[in-house]
Amino acid sequence: WRWRWREKERGERREEGIAMVCIRTATIDDLLYMQQCNLMSLPENYQFKYYLYHLLSWPQLLQVAEDESGRIVGYVLAKMEEDPGESHGHITSLAVNRTSRKVGLATRLMMSAHDSMDEVFQSPFVSLHVRVTNKAAIHLYKNILKYDVHDVEEKYYADGENAFDMRKRFRKPTGSSEKGGGGEGKKPAG
Repeated sequence: WRWRWREKERGERREEGIAMVCIRTATIDDLLYMQQCNLMSLPENYQFKYYLYHLLSWPQLLQVAEDESGRIVGYVLAKMEEDPGESHGHITSLAVNRTSRKVGLATRLMMSAHDSMDEVFQSPFVSLHVRVTNKAAIHLYKNILKYDVHDVEEKYYADGENAFDMRKRFRKPTGSSEKGGGGEGKKPAG
């Protein structure tokens, strides 16, 4: 399988192969389909108003993967956190339909959200939570996207499972000589 990516004039990324998939910024018309993708793919589910809140607050940070028939096959739901000392990006939810996995869509969705956090909000880093048993997601975050485990949140999920608090730095903290970038094993300031 050969997959090639090309940039479109409007900043969309399209995948060539058996099926074309476009990574683009979500619109209000996509929210129900994002919710449906979430319900089919993940144990953590959100009410429609939560998707709407994200879209109204941080419209640049919601990305969808749309196949050539116009069907939403994946999404990333992200926001900006206003922590004391340093605001930063946060990945709330990432989902790809089972039939569309293993072709790099999750990576491309995350990279698109990262780009928006960095360019639009000048976020110094991004955080996320992942189940400690979700080996596929941990592999994506740690080995491909270069996140580091920052902490373990005990009983983070409703069923009592622990979560890794993972972070990826986009740039060095203000007033520090620390090198930027992810995967370096350094805790962010703040």
